[in-house]
Amino acid sequence: MAAQRGARRGRGTAGRPGRVTDLPRRTAYDVLAAVHDREAYANLLLPRLLTERSISGRDAALATELTYGTLRGLGTYDAVLAACSDRQLDKLDPPVLHVLRLGTHQLLATRVGAHAAVATSVDLVKAVAGPRVSGYVNAVLRRVSTRDLDGWLPIVAPAPDADPDGFLAVRYSYPRWIVRAYRGALGAAAGAELAAALAAGNERPRVTMAAFPAGPGRDAVLPEGAQPCRWSPYGFTLPGGDPGELVADGRAAVQDEGSQLAAIALASVPAGGGDGAWLDMCAGPGGKARLLYGLAATRGARLVAADIRPHRAALVASALARPGQAGSGPPAASGHAVVVADGQRPPWRDGAFDRVLVDVPCSGLGALRRRPEARWRKSESDLAALAEPQRRLLRSAIAACRPGGVVGYVTCSPLPAETYDVVTDVVRSVGDVEILDTPAILPNVPDLRSPSPRAAQLWPHRHGTDAIFIALLRRGTQ
Repeated sequence: MAAQRGARRGRGTAGRPGRVTDLPRRTAYDVLAAVHDREAYANLLLPRLLTERSISGRDAALATELTYGTLRGLGTYDAVLAACSDRQLDKLDPPVLHVLRLGTHQLLATRVGAHAAVATSVDLVKAVAGPRVSGYVNAVLRRVSTRDLDGWLPIVAPAPDADPDGFLAVRYSYPRWIVRAYRGALGAAAGAELAAALAAGNERPRVTMAAFPAGPGRDAVLPEGAQPCRWSPYGFTLPGGDPGELVADGRAAVQDEGSQLAAIALASVPAGGGDGAWLDMCAGPGGKARLLYGLAATRGARLVAADIRPHRAALVASALARPGQAGSGPPAASGHAVVVADGQRPPWRDGAFDRVLVDVPCSGLGALRRRPEARWRKSESDLAALAEPQRRLLRSAIAACRPGGVVGYVTCSPLPAETYDVVTDVVRSVGDVEILDTPAILPNVPDLRSPSPRAAQLWPHRHGTDAIFIALLRRGTQ
């Protein structure tokens, strides 16, 4: 990242766009600056700014495309900018670099005309960094505009035959270590699928939602133009627009289909014996807990949802407070409790639950299409720091499950270090735990097995979902 000096010079606050009148571009700029300066999350900040600034329709679509497109393509665009600039990028004031990246995205990945992309970028940099740098921005972007992306790649990327991972890192805008990690995760399929997997991480996903299992059926909730999901009987995707109305009255909640399948898989395994107590051990912010609550309610079971962080537990409580429509909530025999608790040092007794879901903290590399800035914040060393907490949480989940009960281990990552390696290590150390055949429990979902034969790995390029990993375990009866 560029140096911090001058980062705030001439720049308006996130709430006030300052002098510039091009609100979509200024809003995209403000999100990029906040992501850089204070590690904000684009998917949380952008909707708030659009609302505060009354940006809607085509202007909102433009701001969204510029924000997410620039964050996704940052690695590629920096390679092109480095070839077009007579100054090192890490020596530029951050506002200048943000504007250059926004301009480059418009030139190389949108239908915005070259003249408009350059001119609006010059106007924007005058507003956020002052007029003295406008000539430099104009000159660099004019050089960028001399070629399209395919024309720049042979110049700025390594040769694909000599350095395939380096080429893919520039072509699809990823840190090299993630390209290497995806290659390892795909195993034998990497030769045919690695480029597609990386490309899928740059696609803008449709908004996916889940109806409440104990409320009105999906068909009763489905808005006009929505499409049912392929495998989840509760899921549907929206063609566009704001899902807020559906969320506000509890008819549906935003949830990726892969996450829905994780909850459905856990609920689909015969538990054997009692089935009245369910646990979601790391429940925040509440998407899977909401679906589990509905599934438990249809059976008269009770869900306990726990999270170590009070603010995330509050989000879970909110998600569970308004499922379904008025008068059509879960049966009175069911119920739920939300607790602030550390799953690694749990307050509940061993063997207290029939079903346990543990969606462990992970790198999040399976959801890069939704959180594009995450690829630039993560490092390979993060995996090592997560390894032991993931193992402790799975051991705790197994201990919380009664003999004969079922545990679901879930991560939003395709990397073996966070997925099957954790499961096999813990099962080996705990003993008397069977790894169930998860793909057989989700028989309608194709291509789940590779490279983990008894676990399920979803991929954006195969399934159109986040890269969710699901392993189901049964605790022994001895």
